Amino acid sequence: MGVRIRATGTSNTTDTHSIVEHSGRAARQSLERAAIRPDQVGVLINTGIFRDSNTVEPAVAALIQKAAGIGLDYTRTDPRTFSFDLMNGAVGVLNAVQVASSVLATGSTEHVLIVAGDTHPSLTRSAADAEFPYATAGAALLLEQVDGPEGFGPVHIATAPGTPAGEAYVDTATMGTAGRGLMTIERDADFEDRILAVAGDVARAALAEATDARVALIASTPSAHFPKRLADALGIDQDAVRTPDLTDGDPHTSALPLAYDRAIAAGTLDGYTHVLFVAAGAGPSAAAALYRLPVGTTA
Repeated sequence: MGVRIRATGTSNTTDTHSIVEHSGRAARQSLERAAIRPDQVGVLINTGIFRDSNTVEPAVAALIQKAAGIGLDYTRTDPRTFSFDLMNGAVGVLNAVQVASSVLATGSTEHVLIVAGDTHPSLTRSAADAEFPYATAGAALLLEQVDGPEGFGPVHIATAPGTPAGEAYVDTATMGTAGRGLMTIERDADFEDRILAVAGDVARAALAEATDARVALIASTPSAHFPKRLADALGIDQDAVRTPDLTDGDPHTSALPLAYDRAIAAGTLDGYTHVLFVAAGAGPSAAAALYRLPVGTTA
């Protein structure tokens, strides 16, 4: 038994900066591509961190569920969809894959939908927000359980000792009434080196499961060159690196599904048997999983 990606969805248009709207659009697109009805999704997991107006309550997953048109009716015979936020920075998507695998193994639902994405809390991309390092984009992974060998292997997770390599917070002492539209981001000077080290550790653990495999690499993008640095550390050819290719910053929580969607659409995973997904964030923490590609994979 395995858990595979049935379909993906993405949204990064400039007509809105709402991550609720972008994630909702990505979710709807994944359902349309898979020809799946909303009532066939039993669980929706949101892994986004930076959200509209720094919303704390209700759970943003519930807002995205509504935007996606899932479970809008609530009568006695309607199927139920449970949604929740799972927040662990850039590592969140692979944490959600772990949770989804456990849920699907119970047979309680046909599909689990993972959504990810971040935006500036002010819902603008003005010159004043130029130092905000994250792109506005939403992405979705629709997962299902299958009998074949394809799908995700174990998710390997590690957290390095010491203090976090970066922080994001609302400084209530200085932001006053503007706090809902502002966020302070701090990164150590050696941020990338620290997360690269822990990312390499979990990636090697996942790669140890690959025998006679041709592996493509999809990794977090705290910088444009981070995936290539990771590939060098792992001894993976640069030609095997696949990225989301956004120009307005780091896609952060949505980097992995965005890159996978782009690679599938472009056919650049043809000839590969596996994808190594590696997520790394400020903890410094990282997660990695080897994904065996189904034959004839489509987005």
